[in-house]
Amino acid sequence: MIRAVTHLVDDASFGGVNRMLDYMASSPSLGCHHQHRIERVSRGQLSLSGLTTDIIVSHLSISWANLPLLTALRAIYPNHPIIHVEHSYCERFVAAKVSNRMRFETLLRISYSLFDQIVAVSEAQGAWMRRRGYCAGQHLEVLSPCVDLSSFFALPDRPTRQSVTLGAIGRFDEQKGFDILIDAFVGSQREDLRLDLFGDGPERQRLMDKAADHPRIAFHGYLADTSKAVAQCDIIAMPSRWEPYGLVALEAMAAGRPVLCSRADGLNDHIRNKATDIGENSVESWTAFLDAMNIVDLAESGRSLRRTAKLSEAKFLLGWNELLWNAVGADADRALAA
Repeated sequence: MIRAVTHLVDDASFGGVNRMLDYMASSPSLGCHHQHRIERVSRGQLSLSGLTTDIIVSHLSISWANLPLLTALRAIYPNHPIIHVEHSYCERFVAAKVSNRMRFETLLRISYSLFDQIVAVSEAQGAWMRRRGYCAGQHLEVLSPCVDLSSFFALPDRPTRQSVTLGAIGRFDEQKGFDILIDAFVGSQREDLRLDLFGDGPERQRLMDKAADHPRIAFHGYLADTSKAVAQCDIIAMPSRWEPYGLVALEAMAAGRPVLCSRADGLNDHIRNKATDIGENSVESWTAFLDAMNIVDLAESGRSLRRTAKLSEAKFLLGWNELLWNAVGADADRALAA
């Protein structure tokens, strides 16, 4: 029996969450077991009734403003399995952005207690959630995100060349650490590198000021199709200050591009999967790495990453099918009787 799964999302951007949901809704591997539907919700909405579904999966932001909606959701659907995927919070986010830790941890514990299951998007995030006891009494599963990678797998390997393009892709804000990368690039002694940045956001002007019309730094704006950005790069850099997972790393691997990572949260998962650990996420560390890196060795290592991405894709599909099957397996009679 194919059961209905409703995904609730309040993120209106064309970012990783919505791209993942589009992939889930269109994937034949997932569709032969469950029918995935996407329900868009306004942040701060107070109630959500009238869903015809067997399972509810929340991709909603956890906040005090959303807590009434989460509470109402549990009250309206007491017999439905409700799963929450935590896309936003991670250890380094809390260290950087949360001033009142007790209030924040209270919010997470109250909110997570409303769900039957919590999904962490990386092993690093899941380990942090367990250490802090945010999911006490809940079953915590780790399922890393995936999107349609076909356009990345289709990209040809980049030939080794004299001038190498280092790419940075994502929203221009504090989280992504592109300011660190620009300062490191400007301080590097190498002249065989160029830095291309793809994206937009509140820090765009600040980043452009840092680049100061450097002849080998270019800003290309936002591209909805990330594969078009990756296609123009030889290496992808991710100097994030915090990162629950880091989908760009998986996309770059699918394209056979080496990935240079900070050790922020979920990026450690990618490092374990053969992304390159640059060490401390500082200007000095990035500069030292850029000055010393061997382009030929990196290019060869990047080509082997396609298999890693393929395995991650398979794990995502299998993991979601198993998670949803287990969710309805235990509660099928209860849910159908409701």
